[in-house]
Amino acid sequence: MPRRKPVRSRKSKRKRPARKCPAWAEAEGGGEAAGTSENGPTSPMKVPKKRGRKSKAELLLLTLSQGLDCQAPEPICVQKVLGSNEAPDGLEATPSGRPKRRAAKVALLYLQELAEELTSVYQPLAPNEGPQEPESDGSRKKRRSRRRKEEEADDDDLSQDVDFVPSEEVLLEAAEEEEESDVLLSEVSESEPEAVRGHTLRMQSAGKSKPQCRGLAPNGFHNSIMAPVWKCPSITHSLRDQHYSPWEFPDWLPSTRKWTFLSESECAQYLPGEMKSPLFSIQREGIEEDGVLYRINRFNSLQPHEERLDVSFFVGGPVWAMEWCPCPEGSAAPQYVALYCNKGMDERHSLAELHTGPALLQLWALGILQPEAGSATKARLAYAITADHGCIWDMKFCPSGAWELPTTCRKPPQMSRLGLLAAAFSDGKVLVYSLPHPEGLLAHKRAQVKGGPFPKHTICKVQCIATLQVGSIQAGNSSECGQCFSLSWMPSKPHQHLAAGFYDGTVAIWNLPTKSLLQRVRQPDGSLKIYPFRCFLAHDHAVRSIEWCKVNSNFLVTAGNDRKIKFWDLRRLYEPINSIKRFLTTEITWLLPYNGVTVAQDNCYASYGLCGIHYIDAGYLGFKAYFVAPRKGTVWSISSSDWLNAVAAGDITGELLAAVLPDLAMNPLNIKRPSERRFPIYKADLVPCSSAGGEEPRPKTRTYSEMTKDHCLRFQDTDLRSFQNFFSREPTRRMHEQEVKAELSLDRMQLESIHKGGGQPRGPVSSPKEELRPMFWSDECCSDLLLRQLVTPPGPHPYELRPLAGPA
Repeated sequence: MPRRKPVRSRKSKRKRPARKCPAWAEAEGGGEAAGTSENGPTSPMKVPKKRGRKSKAELLLLTLSQGLDCQAPEPICVQKVLGSNEAPDGLEATPSGRPKRRAAKVALLYLQELAEELTSVYQPLAPNEGPQEPESDGSRKKRRSRRRKEEEADDDDLSQDVDFVPSEEVLLEAAEEEEESDVLLSEVSESEPEAVRGHTLRMQSAGKSKPQCRGLAPNGFHNSIMAPVWKCPSITHSLRDQHYSPWEFPDWLPSTRKWTFLSESECAQYLPGEMKSPLFSIQREGIEEDGVLYRINRFNSLQPHEERLDVSFFVGGPVWAMEWCPCPEGSAAPQYVALYCNKGMDERHSLAELHTGPALLQLWALGILQPEAGSATKARLAYAITADHGCIWDMKFCPSGAWELPTTCRKPPQMSRLGLLAAAFSDGKVLVYSLPHPEGLLAHKRAQVKGGPFPKHTICKVQCIATLQVGSIQAGNSSECGQCFSLSWMPSKPHQHLAAGFYDGTVAIWNLPTKSLLQRVRQPDGSLKIYPFRCFLAHDHAVRSIEWCKVNSNFLVTAGNDRKIKFWDLRRLYEPINSIKRFLTTEITWLLPYNGVTVAQDNCYASYGLCGIHYIDAGYLGFKAYFVAPRKGTVWSISSSDWLNAVAAGDITGELLAAVLPDLAMNPLNIKRPSERRFPIYKADLVPCSSAGGEEPRPKTRTYSEMTKDHCLRFQDTDLRSFQNFFSREPTRRMHEQEVKAELSLDRMQLESIHKGGGQPRGPVSSPKEELRPMFWSDECCSDLLLRQLVTPPGPHPYELRPLAGPA
């Protein structure tokens, strides 16, 4: 049995032995015992001192001992300080022998006497004498603890030291310094992980103070929210200077020989089925609306609002894929958006089977989206391309090097190039189109159509530049991987690789400029057929989304129907870098400055209260997932802006919101103001046509004709010109209320649902929705109201802006 140590009672404390009176106290007091006076013994009050802080006497002794030379200095004259009429006799002493501090002059006299005694005792070492042996750590610690206890016992009564009371100015300065230090420490502890707190404090002590993030920015957001946004433009601009190219794929130019214009009878089978849009109304925050119901014909648009400059047009069906056409940064060029919509509102597609059929790819011209250029122009259909490869699930433009000026002189039959567009079809093929500027195509149309009826809309049959297909030359033309659902173009120059995800979980990567005879085949019509140089099985089911890392092209992230998100290193594809199984991901986006992805989530596998938008670290930093924004319904689409450090997402409830992300390079567990980082852009609701308030219950129908018979759509736009008092305004309060009390009716058609593209809704029943009013986010200029408010640069904005994907 181990023997227990005896426990010492707190009451049985050993008494300290009385210390001897020092020699200077006996000399001053005439040999009497220290601590006695004429009036009797005194018992000073013990005041606890702050640990680690030295007294003034110790500081003076330390200074004198460091500044002493080998020769003893001359003694300090007391008369210089006290004056000739004052004498140091009759001083009272404490029990330890130290004189009481009655006034500043007496204390100064005491310190000078100590200095005299120290200088008289100090003698330099002889030349033949060496330094003494260092003391052990144990003896040094014992001496320090003994000295600390003696100083605590020798403290005098502070109430008697009237002359040592600091003034009010000194107290105010000390309070301000302490408050600033507390604020800095709190900011570091709440916004940074434990590993970097010490480094931050060391940087602050070295003179590199942390920028203050207090108060509100000019746009109305808090400075702590805007701090990461201010860093992103310079980071994005510098990286695009390194990884973007002014010109790529010089051989892939549009030619008039490959573009054939169709008559109205020939293009009838490719057109969407709906001739007119459903009734809808627009409510703009801060503007009293008269409740007018609008209806737009197919391929037409409304005149932009004179104050808000919002754009609305009808494309004829539910939009499933949409992509902005990139152009050089800072250029005042017209903006274009490519989109695809299904032919019918009630059309359904099977994911497991390949299918072909007529499809129409539309290119809409939106004009110069800059407020300095004047009022916004009316949206128009620039031209459309017909295809027979089934529906389009995704489309991607070449990030850079594909756009040139419309006035570029080209020898016929070549035309100036607008961009290179890759489209993923339901027959398992990926087609690459070289799109011309509408001006050049219109000139060719006028030269070709002479004397006959001029078609109202420009619809063409186009021969693609290249067909990308999985397999090999010996495998034939049939694809065994299923439909292609997602695309991603390599973001760094020369943009030679294109990745795609398929139904069976396969990811294929093509080398577009390859010269290999095993990967490149010239077709009889002059187009190319390219086979992938790399294929690997990424998931057990369909690949819903795929995204390339923008900083390093060796890394790729995929999300599949097996509920997994996998990060891949293309140099070692035998296993993923990290695999996360959380929920069913509908779409992912990878922001430039972070080592992780922001994901949109289907609510079928989500835990209660955790459905919405999440940021997931790739695994290098080991951070937990950060909850960006809660959503009651499935988030179908998400897109990011590298310039603004923000994401935008649309869900099944018909709400489009944006969220400004924090600095996710740090630990996101202690993020401040999470609810203030997101804000609504607009909300779509299905209401009865007879009642603008919408008190009547929504119909439980599954067909488009029954839904639009007695109901209309109501769009509520948010005034994004200013964010002052934004969180107390009605749109924000409505958004927070919807996050808690939103009601979903899944047994009816979700006509108000926002679905930019990416795939089919889950379950056996496909619920198409009509994306009627695209709220466009310019990719190249600071033109949208939201983007103008988030970034307020000095002078014209020199950078382009990534699209915040929104509804149509």
